[in-house]
Amino acid sequence: MSTISFAGRVAIITGAGGGLGRDYALDLARRGAAVVVNDLGTNSDGTGGPSRMADSVVGEIRAAGLSAVASYDSVATAEGGEAIVATAMKAFGRVDVLINNAGILRNAPFDELEDSTIDTMLSVHLKGAFNVTRPAYRLMKRQRYGRILFASSAAGMFGNTEQAAYGAAKAGLVGLMNVLSLEGRAHGVLCNALLPTAESRMGAQMSASQMKEFGEVFAMAGPYLGNSGTPPFVTPLVVYLVSEACSSTHGIYSASLGRYARVFVAASNGWIGPRDRAPTAEDVEAHFTTICDQKNVTVPGSLRDEFTDIIKLLHKS
Repeated sequence: MSTISFAGRVAIITGAGGGLGRDYALDLARRGAAVVVNDLGTNSDGTGGPSRMADSVVGEIRAAGLSAVASYDSVATAEGGEAIVATAMKAFGRVDVLINNAGILRNAPFDELEDSTIDTMLSVHLKGAFNVTRPAYRLMKRQRYGRILFASSAAGMFGNTEQAAYGAAKAGLVGLMNVLSLEGRAHGVLCNALLPTAESRMGAQMSASQMKEFGEVFAMAGPYLGNSGTPPFVTPLVVYLVSEACSSTHGIYSASLGRYARVFVAASNGWIGPRDRAPTAEDVEAHFTTICDQKNVTVPGSLRDEFTDIIKLLHKS
């Protein structure tokens, strides 16, 4: 097993002023990467808060004799995204790694969601990833190397109460990753999505009912949890996924409570309906158990793959 090194590589990490992003930045720097520590310096809900959080992380990295610069631009605008990438180019001359980690959280029951909350969630999480990734991807494509990681969430892939706007925005990142991984593969640009869970400022915003729900779950774990809910338990998977050693692309990975796993979007073999006429709703009802059967599933790698899988089933029917 080789030592994973980022010597000569340049990494941009958004939302790196604390929590998970800070831990990613420190580990990548220790492994030789020059790091752009981007953080707007706000509270976890996106409102005004401590400024220049990025400076603190940069100070830690430089105190160890390693390379880092701070970026205070917002991911929520195209201009901010361009500026973040420009900071990397001005300081280090290239971009090899992008971790789209920036995020905020505003929980609310679905029927109490305000338009401003929905707009902000989409702007920061989903549009924010577009804003930073587009200029970074153009550079990576030209240099024929890049690693892009999108911080999605189990709240989007599996669901979580009172997080409709957050979950929708985070699930959108998986759609972005799915497409960009297909476009980037031929250019040496690999993309994956991460579903991380760790103690953070954002996690502290859970409502009383959410805290009760999760408290009951964690109580079952007892002493087995250890320190597995802290950021350092997520970082190893992140570092591997953005390294040259990793050849995975188009993957969704979970890092939760010290368990590392791949998450799949799969399709059952389902029911092949008639070819000469469209089936009726009654036909669907009659075959709904077969449609939902999970004994035989496939994991399509693209829309084309799903078509191919269906055609193979047609040949067998």
